Amino acid sequence: MKNPIAKVLVPVAGLGTRLMPATKSQPKEMLPVGRKPAVQYVVEELQAAQLNQILLITGRRKRSIEDHFDSEPELIAALEKAGNEAALDDLKFLANGAAQFFYTRQSVQRGLGHAVALGKEFVGSDNCVVALGDSLIAAADPSAPIRGMMAAHMDLGAAAIIAVEQVPPHDTHRYGIVAVDGAAPPPGEPIAVTNIIEKPPAGTAPSTMAVAARYIFSPAIFDALERTAPGRKGEIQLTDAIAALIRMGQPVYAWLLPPDQRRYDVGNFESYFRTFIDFALADERYGYMVRQYIKAKAYEL
Repeated sequence: MKNPIAKVLVPVAGLGTRLMPATKSQPKEMLPVGRKPAVQYVVEELQAAQLNQILLITGRRKRSIEDHFDSEPELIAALEKAGNEAALDDLKFLANGAAQFFYTRQSVQRGLGHAVALGKEFVGSDNCVVALGDSLIAAADPSAPIRGMMAAHMDLGAAAIIAVEQVPPHDTHRYGIVAVDGAAPPPGEPIAVTNIIEKPPAGTAPSTMAVAARYIFSPAIFDALERTAPGRKGEIQLTDAIAALIRMGQPVYAWLLPPDQRRYDVGNFESYFRTFIDFALADERYGYMVRQYIKAKAYEL
């Protein structure tokens, strides 16, 4: 069956200041996680979900992202001539002819909502996916959340479906938090959202369900973004636009990730180190070697 949604926006314009100096001259989305740059995992997830029109919203010093996803026939030909099957397998993401990459630039840092708004002309009257380029899904099938969310979005005629994850109560002030109609939903099922708040003050969060960097939107999100005023830092927050959708009476739903579908991010060094270690341990080619090294190293700690 043809995928009813084909277009996806991948914001990758953030400055990555919390990962300095590693991000002084390269995008945080290009930092390695195991054997791949972080954003490659996101693109492979999207390709597996048959999302074949990918708009990457970049910024200054992000040219390496465009270079990474550009075709390189000379390299492929050289690897084929050398019979280097392992390296060719590593470049399968370039051989997916169905995927088309497009780029636009967020020249001024005005928030995630502003970055998404730059995709209005690209999306047009279609539904779309938004997947943050610095957040990875670890699962047997990383594309399963998006595929389930897209199907529910079409069935429900939703304005938005937001992936969420459970976080500890003391961490809710770090995330966008949703309030839902009733008890927490079963994982993998949509539930109506009654409110969404960006980084609520400690002790005021309406739940422990945090936005998990994957969204499905109808074109109504662009009208809501146009009505959304900048916050205190002059940034347009995507969560504020989603809250506007709710106030407008548009149907918005949350989609709780199950325990075997875990979100990782590379937004700061603590989370980046955890992400790198867990993905390296799970690597099908080198994971065994990494596990043996960590077991040996543990005796020294």
